[in-house]
Amino acid sequence: MRLDDPWCDALASGWSDRDGTGAPAPERPLATGDGPTAGPSAGDIYLEVQRSEAFQEVRARYRRFVVPACAAFLVWYLAYVVAATTAPGLMARPVAGAVNVAMVAGLAQFLTTFLLTWAYARHARLRRDRAALDLRWDTQEMTRAVGR
Repeated sequence: MRLDDPWCDALASGWSDRDGTGAPAPERPLATGDGPTAGPSAGDIYLEVQRSEAFQEVRARYRRFVVPACAAFLVWYLAYVVAATTAPGLMARPVAGAVNVAMVAGLAQFLTTFLLTWAYARHARLRRDRAALDLRWDTQEMTRAVGR
């Protein structure tokens, strides 16, 4: 049984599918019965799944978490770097003994990295994994039908 990789055969919508002039190429209809097998090819199935409402919802849930989380973490990191370079007096202020504000903020960078990783894994488990697994299962079933 030979499995073709549909990602090599078909590009995702909007990814380098140009008509030579720089404009997007017109969308092709799904292949129906032109070849020896009736029905769409595996590449067409993946494109159909990518355009589906369920796939778009999984991607939207991903973006709704990742974009704000990355922006917040980047702001926090840049604030630390800017404070370290522009306010050395503030960063050198002792907090407890030899521990100063810069050390506490640096350790807080590590802590927020771990917290963000935990939050991402929790979000994925609770909000996306089941829907993504269902999509994967459905896609595999559709491509298996094409391979028969």
